[in-house]
Order: sequence, then structure tokens, then C-alpha cells
Amino acid sequence: MARTDKENYYLDIAETVLERGTCLRRNYGSIIVKNDEIISSGYAGAPRGRANCLDLGYCMREKLGIPRGERYEMCRSVHSEANAIISAARSEMIGATLYMVGRNAKTGELEPDTTSCAMCKRLVINAGLTKVIVRNTPTAYTVYDVQRDWVENDESLRGEFGY
Repeated sequence: MARTDKENYYLDIAETVLERGTCLRRNYGSIIVKNDEIISSGYAGAPRGRANCLDLGYCMREKLGIPRGERYEMCRSVHSEANAIISAARSEMIGATLYMVGRNAKTGELEPDTTSCAMCKRLVINAGLTKVIVRNTPTAYTVYDVQRDWVENDESLRGEFGY
């Protein structure tokens, strides 16, 4: 029996975390890992105490026909990366890696070739995370080097937002 590599091990855990998500469009799960220790986890869901889309039975963005990557202020959910970041101390996150997995809530299919939204990229940068690893298939993933890909290659200066 072949042993699962570390990246897929942590991505498998992030994929389990997404099962708690309450979004009716896409569910994401994230974990932050430093020195082979899980620091925190987060999934996409409404802020504590607020009604979520799953319980309401509708998604406001979907109801209004808002395309993916636009008008996040209309979304009830806090993104998985943000939830993982607010659940950890910055001193623990400096130099850590965020692992993220997304799944289409309707089809159950993985969301390949995804990346963090512009706001979550800013949170990742300020949290001091050095890498973001995102699952594309059950075994393939993309590694983002935060400094190179999101700081030095700042798409917001070009008017691109990479959703």
C-alpha cells in the first residue's frame, strides 16, 4: 500500500473540513499547517449566529444572478481561508502553509484551478502565510508561493483579480 504524500494528506483533511460548509454554490475547506502541525481550520459559512444559506434554502447571489468572483459583499459566507486565519494567532501563522479544497455544492465535483479571492489574498499575505496549496483533482494540486505569486505579482495593479 502506497503512503499518501504530505500535501494530499493535508488536502484530504481540508476536504473533510469543507463538509461543514453551508454555502449552496461552492463549499471550501481550509487548514493552516506549520511544522507538520495543524494550527486551525475553516470552512465557508455565515458568521456565528447569522442564518446561513443552507438553512434559509437559497443563496442571495444566485437569486440575483451574480456571477462567480463578483459582488462578494452580497454573500452571507465568510470564506474558508478567512475563517482559518481568524482562528489562529498570527505568530503561529508566520511561515505556515494554507491547504484549501473546494467543491461545487450542487454536483459534488472538485473546483479545479481555483485561487483565493482578492480579499482573502490580502488576509493570507498579512497573516504571514508563505504557501497556499489548492486541490485540483483527488491527487493533483497547485502550489502558490505567496511572496512571488501574490505580492510581487500583484494583479490588483493591473486590474485583474484572479477569481
